[in-house]
Amino acid sequence: MSNEAKLREYLKRATAELQQTRQRLVDVEAVAREPIAVVGMACRLPGGVRSPEELWRLLAEGRDAISEFPTDRGWDVEALYDPDPDAAGRTYVREGGFLHDATLFDPAPFGLNPREALAADPQQRLLLETAWEAFERAGLDPTAVRGSSTGVFVGVMYDDYASRLEHAPPAGFEGMIGSGSAPSIASGRVAYTFGLEGPAITVDTACSSSLVSVHLAAQSLRKGECEMALAGGATVMATPKAFTQFSRQRALSPSGRCRAFADSADGTVWGEGVGLLLLTRLSHAREHHLPIHAVIAGSAINQDGASSQLTAPNGPAQQRVIRHALTNAGLTPADIDAVEAHGTGTTLGDPIEAQALHATYGRHRHHQPLWLGSIKSNLGHTQAAAGVAAIIKMIQALHHGLLPQTLHIDTPSSHITWDPTAVALLTDAQPWPQHPDRPRRAGISSFGLSGTNAHLILEEPPADTTAPGSAIPPREAGGTAHPDSATIATDQANAEARPGAGTEAATAGGSRTGTANATRAGAASTDNTDHAPDVPPADDAADTAPVPLLLSGKTAAALRAQADRLATHLETHPDTALADLAGTLAHQRAHLDHRAVVVTANHTHAVNALRHLADDQPHPDLITGHATDPGRIALVFAGQGSQHPAMAHELLNHPVFATHIHACDTALAAQGHTWSIR
Repeated sequence: MSNEAKLREYLKRATAELQQTRQRLVDVEAVAREPIAVVGMACRLPGGVRSPEELWRLLAEGRDAISEFPTDRGWDVEALYDPDPDAAGRTYVREGGFLHDATLFDPAPFGLNPREALAADPQQRLLLETAWEAFERAGLDPTAVRGSSTGVFVGVMYDDYASRLEHAPPAGFEGMIGSGSAPSIASGRVAYTFGLEGPAITVDTACSSSLVSVHLAAQSLRKGECEMALAGGATVMATPKAFTQFSRQRALSPSGRCRAFADSADGTVWGEGVGLLLLTRLSHAREHHLPIHAVIAGSAINQDGASSQLTAPNGPAQQRVIRHALTNAGLTPADIDAVEAHGTGTTLGDPIEAQALHATYGRHRHHQPLWLGSIKSNLGHTQAAAGVAAIIKMIQALHHGLLPQTLHIDTPSSHITWDPTAVALLTDAQPWPQHPDRPRRAGISSFGLSGTNAHLILEEPPADTTAPGSAIPPREAGGTAHPDSATIATDQANAEARPGAGTEAATAGGSRTGTANATRAGAASTDNTDHAPDVPPADDAADTAPVPLLLSGKTAAALRAQADRLATHLETHPDTALADLAGTLAHQRAHLDHRAVVVTANHTHAVNALRHLADDQPHPDLITGHATDPGRIALVFAGQGSQHPAMAHELLNHPVFATHIHACDTALAAQGHTWSIR
């Protein structure tokens, strides 16, 4: 082969290798930027909010969830208050955004004994509850994810619960306090309880903890470290230290209201909250037909570095993290419609953040300004849960096509140079219509006290993906317990203390199967419509086949609570297709010990039977039962047999048997054998 031919062959191979390399690079970049789908979500937030839907109602109604200090945590509320900001060990505020039922917990469904439950920080307990609900909202049986490659990324910044027990721990508790309160255990306990085998990481970057957790979860999913991930954060203040410490810094609002970006802003308001998202790659969500609530297009985190002060916000760093998030998403500032700001209501932080938003998103906006809001005006600053609360808010806003009002803005801050064509405050709710050429998108910011910043780009799901349905509310997990008590309440007491509060959560290891000792639950007349809903009569007249509505609970009280919740859901959602509901209950819920089935063809009869079940009354369309453990089956092969000499001798007295033995003897003799089998 001539040199020219060799060169030509070499160039062909080099060209082919370059093309392959280029394709591999494209594939790697595609994986690194693959959108992340939010397929499930759950929360506990101030104002009695126990679900994303309840959060939306609070926001849409423009309600303020701030309340007085809780009286059930052992705080000396009267002695705690002092209007003097320099009074040591005191606070000049009386209010915050609290989870007033944070002490309610039922340990049995999660495999915890009463001592373990009491030693466990309420933040850990609430993460267990919301993890269960996040799985169910994704249409997944929480007991069926055991052994899956699912990660857990949670933000937790407080560990002061241990101080409630360690000074005088009840007998037998001392060895459990460390694992019950250590932040590192928060993610590990969720992974352990549900049997999740992906990464389990607890993040503490202060106020940006949960948004950083979501960013890390997205990165882990793209790298293939896990197939799904729970991500979010939790804050429950077991002691009032956060109030007394920040009172010395004059950082808290004396008025008790977070007035983000308002001229009357006078400080932040501490709040509590818990929220978890269930995330997976968009391609995985599509492949498995999971409901897609929203898509994370991109995100970024960074640090302030050597700024003016350790805890002071840094405007240039905020601009950088926004630009990095846009680059990660492959978008421009003009592609973003709104920003859910960090917006703490401080006279220092709000102007710095607003200036960073003007410098990034505010430029070259030809059609409409960037809409700016903050959920902290409704809930207060939920700290380690602030970022995930903001995400859930914006997911609901995308779903409803409405940007909620930011409360307590009398006049926009005079410390900020506002350009209404660039950035506009949501002093009133604004419609969020669809765009003809692109999805609606929002930016979400969280900035940590130690200087760790996070920004995330959220967009509505693609039109060709599975839309989230509302066939059934998820079961809530929970019960009652008090950190100052030495015992945990029973399931029955839990149901009485918080009706409908999902004491029906499953054990971590999955539900037992077996024979349901089902009996027809009485002979009550179907004409009894004491609890019948006001539903369209056309539904009752519809000629549809009956379907089974399967319900279960860990206890009888939990089953009744589940029935009550489902009946209420059907009353408020009369358009729910019973066949879809039956499929969800049968295939996407754990089947627990106490069980019931309502066989019905229309909403009125369904609600009527469910109300009877909730009241522990019989109904002809209702069957109840309890799953019993069938026990284990063992097959024993001793290996020595059960034969003995002359065991068939008596049978020789029977002609038929004797004839066949004689035939065998004759056959053996023909073969030359001299012995007889007689």
